[in-house]
Amino acid sequence: MNRAQYFPKRYFMVLGTFLLALLLYVDRICISVAKDPIASSLNLSDKQMGWVLAAFSLGYAFFQTPSGILVDRFGPRKILALIVTIWSAFTALTAAVWSYGSLLVVRFLFGAGEAGAFPGMSRAIYSWIPLKERGIVTGINFSGSRLGAAFSLPLIAWLITEYGWRNTFVILGIVGVVWALAWYVLFRDNPEDHNAITDIEKRYITENRQDKESTKTKEVLRLRILLNSKNMWFAMGQYFCSNFTFFFALTWLFPHVKKEYGLETVEAGLYTAVPLLFGAFGNWFSGWLIDRIFKKGNWNISRQIPATVGFLLAAIGLLGSIYMDSAIGAIVFLSIAIFGADMTLPPSWAFCVDIGKKHSGAVSGTMNMAGNIGAFITAITFPYLLAWTDSTTLFFVVGAILNILATVFWLYMKPQQKLTQY
Repeated sequence: MNRAQYFPKRYFMVLGTFLLALLLYVDRICISVAKDPIASSLNLSDKQMGWVLAAFSLGYAFFQTPSGILVDRFGPRKILALIVTIWSAFTALTAAVWSYGSLLVVRFLFGAGEAGAFPGMSRAIYSWIPLKERGIVTGINFSGSRLGAAFSLPLIAWLITEYGWRNTFVILGIVGVVWALAWYVLFRDNPEDHNAITDIEKRYITENRQDKESTKTKEVLRLRILLNSKNMWFAMGQYFCSNFTFFFALTWLFPHVKKEYGLETVEAGLYTAVPLLFGAFGNWFSGWLIDRIFKKGNWNISRQIPATVGFLLAAIGLLGSIYMDSAIGAIVFLSIAIFGADMTLPPSWAFCVDIGKKHSGAVSGTMNMAGNIGAFITAITFPYLLAWTDSTTLFFVVGAILNILATVFWLYMKPQQKLTQY
């Protein structure tokens, strides 16, 4: 057995994207943990903080498709290194805000900077990863985001307690620049161009990709083709529903649990890390399930089954959490909800690579744009519904309904059909 078979070098690329996803969510969730000291420092209300959290999602959503097109055009090596540098700069600049308005602007631009991360990963996966490994690799990448968020909750809570929220944002910005430099030096857009990859592994990758020809392309995907595709619209709709559930965990779960159950900051961080850990498990399980079903020759079902099971679990978890009167009970059901919501990610992003191929960046970016409109709505809906009804029940019921609707969308999605065919 040759050396490449013992430890394929393409998995170093997967390690890089895993670390990118981890960093992405460490930087993203810091604002949630820092909510109270920021609100106190700048005299902000919960509704104003809701708009601060939503500003990120809006910037992130608006720049998804343009970032995906740039990744397809110039390659994930240059674009990922650039966008990580940009968002790290705005992470650090969060430390310099002085008012509600300045915080809104910085968080919007931070979201715009992060927009190309997952489309860039999708484009790299298309070039580097054989079709039959696509599910587990996607699951590993998204588990990095959940692990990053989970472990950073208590860590960031400690950093803010010890060094203040402004210094914490500066530290995270520096870490991001280090990743960007390492990625630019070590990565190449295609395995055929990487000197560290053996000829045997290069041949294995190219013979088992979705398309066996070169993945290099200068063609730009026309917006008309995206908008005329039923696959694209269904992908966007179901991802909107998925993000509505998951982004509650990234935005309001920490302050909600802390206030509802009278917890200390670090204690609340430990509690709210649990659903995110279950999210990582959901990604791993779903990615494994996708590849297992796919290897049996069931391409469509390999995407549909993990997604529909995940959405049903998310609905059950959200509804069950309504009836819990303790932090532990609520966390158990919310862990089920996030496990289910994250089961939907590997099939969603694998689906985008399936139908997008050389335009995976633009397709996945468009889907993620719709998803982050859901995230935007989550960030502002939670505090407004809470103020209106004095309860979180309506918010969780709406989330459950959206999850059930998403299972219907998946019945009509066809991963084997090109954008121009369906």
